[in-house]
Amino acid sequence: MKSRQRIRKALVFGTFLIFPIIIFYFSPYIIVMGAIQGIITGSFIMFSLFFIISLFLGRALCGYICPVGGLQECLMLVNDKKSKGGKRNLIKYYIWAPWVVAIVILFILAGGVSGIDFFFFISKGVSLSEPYSYFIYYGILLLVIIPALIMGNRAFCHCLCWMAPFMVIGSKISDWLKLPKLHLKPNKNDCTGCKMCTKKCPMSLNVQEMVETENMKNSECILCGECVDSCPKKAISYSFK
Repeated sequence: MKSRQRIRKALVFGTFLIFPIIIFYFSPYIIVMGAIQGIITGSFIMFSLFFIISLFLGRALCGYICPVGGLQECLMLVNDKKSKGGKRNLIKYYIWAPWVVAIVILFILAGGVSGIDFFFFISKGVSLSEPYSYFIYYGILLLVIIPALIMGNRAFCHCLCWMAPFMVIGSKISDWLKLPKLHLKPNKNDCTGCKMCTKKCPMSLNVQEMVETENMKNSECILCGECVDSCPKKAISYSFK
């Protein structure tokens, strides 16, 4: 359904427009600063919430509400090159693992959790409330824009996103526990090999091959539904079983 994709894109573009307000609620740095004092911050709560949601929705939040995803889909109008994943996809885990270990150690050194402050380090609840904040904001934008222009579609999601590992791990745990979860369901008998699904995939996945092998599981899939809505024979569908 084309209407679903229009709604999806409106959502990710909309969250990008309010990114200056909410950016610090997705800050890995603020989590570290809070851990030093034993405080659970707003960003800590948001990361935890995304992990819990991923148990039932996988990485769908990346496809439907991520502000950085909205920026990257805008950048596709400038560079629609397919991003080569492979070993580059592992970079985000090399960044994520020591960061998580550091947070645990800092909480231990602080004597455990001493409090919760959702607005920790965020003046008046708005991220860009101080002039210096704009340097951080535009630095983050460059961190997203440069990989997209050099490596292609959603390169930040593939290589650098510090939230993606939480959702990937949550999705893996969901599979292990056999929880009902949103996923893609293929029907290779209806596939005509037009490769439209692969062409439309913003994560540059070989979706047609996934349909032919009847294995739609891929940790880089953001469940955006572009393949579902672009297939002329409806060989791919959403399922929650």
